[in-house]
Formats: sequence, C-alpha cells, structure tokens
Amino acid sequence: MHPPVTMNNPDYLSEIFSSIQGEGYLAGRRQIFIRLTECNLECAYCDTDHLRTDSCRVETSPGSTEFAQLPLPMSLNDLQQIVERWCDKLPGAHHSISLTGGEPLLHADRLVSWLPALRRLLPIHLETNGTMHLALEQVINELDYVSMDMKIPSTSGCTEHLWDLHREFLRVAQGKNASVKVVISDDTLHDEIGQVCDIIRAVDCGTPLFLQPLSLENGTVGIGVSHMLRLQETASALLPDVRVIPQMHRMLGAL
Repeated sequence: MHPPVTMNNPDYLSEIFSSIQGEGYLAGRRQIFIRLTECNLECAYCDTDHLRTDSCRVETSPGSTEFAQLPLPMSLNDLQQIVERWCDKLPGAHHSISLTGGEPLLHADRLVSWLPALRRLLPIHLETNGTMHLALEQVINELDYVSMDMKIPSTSGCTEHLWDLHREFLRVAQGKNASVKVVISDDTLHDEIGQVCDIIRAVDCGTPLFLQPLSLENGTVGIGVSHMLRLQETASALLPDVRVIPQMHRMLGAL
C-alpha cells in the first residue's frame, strides 16, 4: 500500500534529467524528464527498470549525463527547485516537462497534488501506455500534451486485450494535443495497424499517428524497410497524419 498522499512525499521518483525528446509529437524538443517507477504492463521490448528504490538519479547539471543519487522521499519543494535552477541556467532551452515511466498514471492521486506547481514552470507532457483512462481524468486539467502508446499484441507481447481501454483513453485525452505512438516490427500485422487507425478515426481522425520502428540492442531496428513502408501505406489510407520516426535519442546517443 502506498503511503498517504502529501505534497512532500514523492518517493516514487526514479530519474530526473535533461535531454532531447526522441519520440512522437514533440520529437526534437528539449525537455526535463521526470521518470516515475512502476508499470501496469510488461511489454516485451521495454528497456526501463520500473522498480522503486530508496534514491533518485538526478543529473548534476542539465545535459551533463553525470548523476547524483538523492535520497527519497524528495519534497515537492526540492523538485521545483531542480526544475527552476535548470530553467534559470539554460533560459529558453527546455520546451516542457515530460512525465515518463514506468506508467506515470499509476501515481495520479499524487500527481494531481503537485502538477500545478510544476506546470507554472513549464508545460506538462505525459508519456503513457494509454490504458488508465480513469486515472487520466484525475490529472487531465493539468496536462498540455498527451503521448499515448497503443500496445499491439504482435510487438508488445501484452496478452491483455487493450483495444477498448485505448479507445476510452483517447477520448479522455482529446483537447490536450493528444497523439498516438505504435511500436512496429517485422511481426506487426496490417490488421493491427488497421485496428489502431479505426480507434483513432472513431475519436478524432486528425490525431497524429507515429509508427516507431522497434529498437534493438545492437543499434539497428527490428523491421525491414519494405514492411515498414507497407504498414505506413495501410495507416495513411485511413488517417491524414501518419509519420514514421525511430527513437531519435538512441540514434543520437542521448539519454
């Protein structure tokens, strides 16, 4: 059981760092990333440690790639001071704060308490697996961008049937610069891409769809160009805004 919700008890933080957003709608933008622990899914391609620990990795200086371990819990005031200090040190460099994970919405009951303070410093961008629409409703008023994944079975390995959850999530996300990202591989089926597009069309046909080639540990991608282009053709026949973007931060060697 989580401890009581207070303004001074963010003990679920994992990392705070400054880097280039490498995925989706804000790809290429510099952000302050706040990574939270724990996830409600187990995707086959996930490369992030979601376990809660007793400390948080914080860059010693924005973009330095050098980290200090700060003990948890970290107070909201301390978190604000980090963001404020980085914004003062690099005025105009950061576009927004990206909440990532894990699955940040597992902590929606706490986010609703301290997002207003962070949002006064920079716009808030939520990276989410798009399965927790009720939690999204709790924090939606404090978000500026919602980047949701749709987990297709052939690539993610998720055994749950998530289509209905994704549809409801996208409905709640409307009006918050919502976009959809799908990781694609040689195993991705055209019918799965069609299902993704049908969900987007049912909610808002203008929602951007990002097809993200699966990143492999050896630095290559897990999809051939021909299959990637065929999947793009399938999606583009159904939606007006379809883009293929690999994980740019991996290509750049950034965090």
